[in-house]
Amino acid sequence: MTILQIIVLAVVQGITEFLPISSSAHLILVPTLTGWPDQGILMDVGLHLGTLGAVMLYFRTDIARMVVAFWHMITFNKGINQQDKRLMIAVILATIPIVIIGGTISIEGWNNAWRSLKVIGWTSIIFGILLYVFDHKCNVTRKIAELRYGQAIIIGFAQVLAVIPGTSRSGITMTAARGLGFNRRDSARFSMLISIPTIMIAGAMDGLDLMKNGNAALDKEILIGASLSFITALVAIAALMKWLEKSSMTPFVIYRIILGVGLLGLVYLR
Repeated sequence: MTILQIIVLAVVQGITEFLPISSSAHLILVPTLTGWPDQGILMDVGLHLGTLGAVMLYFRTDIARMVVAFWHMITFNKGINQQDKRLMIAVILATIPIVIIGGTISIEGWNNAWRSLKVIGWTSIIFGILLYVFDHKCNVTRKIAELRYGQAIIIGFAQVLAVIPGTSRSGITMTAARGLGFNRRDSARFSMLISIPTIMIAGAMDGLDLMKNGNAALDKEILIGASLSFITALVAIAALMKWLEKSSMTPFVIYRIILGVGLLGLVYLR
């Protein structure tokens, strides 16, 4: 891979992983539209490790509090913080559907049939409109501290739809959270918190496959890609959280619709 390819892929992954515009779609589009060879699973794993490091650094306080709550829970410590415990359990519950259903889909290879410009075009538009509707039409009455376990499971099932390229894992989970009445910033916060175990598990599965095939060695290209995706993801997360304090998801919806229309134009007018 050339240094230009690595930079483009890393920046695209870092920016799109946590914005509601679908990173998987953009990683498919880059080689498709540029004519570059597919970057391969090892590079994908490296890029995702970079974004994982970014989200863990940004939400390090939440993670530390949940880890402490988990330790207190398994050691039957009566001094456990109930709010931290509830958030920790909610994150676990929201992750279960993607592990079971998403894992099955990935192992069976069913998702390979969805890696096309047509699918990405339609999902970008449809789920973009859905994001707009839920973001603007649903009442905002709840914060993440009020999240119930049943609501966490609903958001977890919504996350399963992200196996379809163009849906956007962050986008569909934020849509579900907004539909359940959570404010924009807390919707994004919970979406990113549940991304941590999801990325870890997906990366571990890909890593095991690579080790079985003897292709798991990290090289200079992977390290550069991971470092760049870490930096860009950290900037993107901070910018998104700041933006959502006072603004809506509308700019991302507009981008999704323009992207979808452009891709469908390429498909149907060729």
